[in-house]
Amino acid sequence: MDIRRLQITGGSSLTVTLPKEWTTAMKLNRNDSVRVAPQPNGTLMITADLAEDSVRRAREFDATSCTNPTFLFRSLIGAYIAGYTEITVSSKFRLAPFVRTVVRDFSQMTIGQEVMEETDRMIRIRDLLNPNELPFDNTLKRMYVITRSMHEDAITAVLSRDQKLASDVVAEDRDVDRLEWLVARQSNMLMRNANLLLRSGLSLSSITGHAVVSRIIERIADHAVRIATNAIVLSDHPLEQEVADRLREASAFSVGVFDRAVNSFFSHDMALANRTIEEVKQADALAEAVHTLALSQPAGPAVALGYIAESVRRLGEYAGDIAEAVINDVVERSE
Repeated sequence: MDIRRLQITGGSSLTVTLPKEWTTAMKLNRNDSVRVAPQPNGTLMITADLAEDSVRRAREFDATSCTNPTFLFRSLIGAYIAGYTEITVSSKFRLAPFVRTVVRDFSQMTIGQEVMEETDRMIRIRDLLNPNELPFDNTLKRMYVITRSMHEDAITAVLSRDQKLASDVVAEDRDVDRLEWLVARQSNMLMRNANLLLRSGLSLSSITGHAVVSRIIERIADHAVRIATNAIVLSDHPLEQEVADRLREASAFSVGVFDRAVNSFFSHDMALANRTIEEVKQADALAEAVHTLALSQPAGPAVALGYIAESVRRLGEYAGDIAEAVINDVVERSE
């Protein structure tokens, strides 16, 4: 840490010199501008007044010896989440057909990514989305609506033995994934670029909070998929009325806990968040009742019902995690 003393200039103004190493790295010269922004925690952020183009970052992947489509796809997603705005996939020879398929799937599953240049040996993808164009709150609300609908549809598929509805739930998980990737990407870009952060008007703690909640909602969606998958297994096994009633009750309660947790997040309501956390135990108990009834079923249905009961329980517990994040955030805001 470099400690510098304040000096008086002009009779009343306090000044401090900037580290030479930093000004050199930022290519700053006499009369250049810098941005000075006070932070909520009392610190002062000084950034070079860089142009918009400074946001752009490029990454290239060599697919010459790549034979694993899954690995290539994961690499592209990793670059997307890391905030690279230009991604190139190249090869010393003609690109393998699977490479083009992976790139097409990647551009379709991510938001703002388009193929801008393509030859037989190279594909270049560019980001057409400004990180500040999609507010975090809007993205999270959409994730919440889709995930809530997925859970309710999955339970309906179990109770009605509707395989088509269950398959639709599994397909919807793709939308939640791409939104969660978007939040992670925006978070990384804002935290890496001080100018973007200043223009967003968000604090680092707020960005982190949104990223955490988006990850929790994505996991809740994964459990909706788990319920839907087991609904297909149960489609040939009608549920006893008591089991169906208990499952319906446990699911409705956990969804309610989820609703209140998300509401407390957007309203910054610490009291509501605290009440929500207190409800998690009841959600656990209702899910456990379903699990107990599942033990009296034949082996196949018993296992599927056990997985479903566990996912209903996890919905309530993940909602409690959101509520805990709300309390942590409100406490920090009030400091």
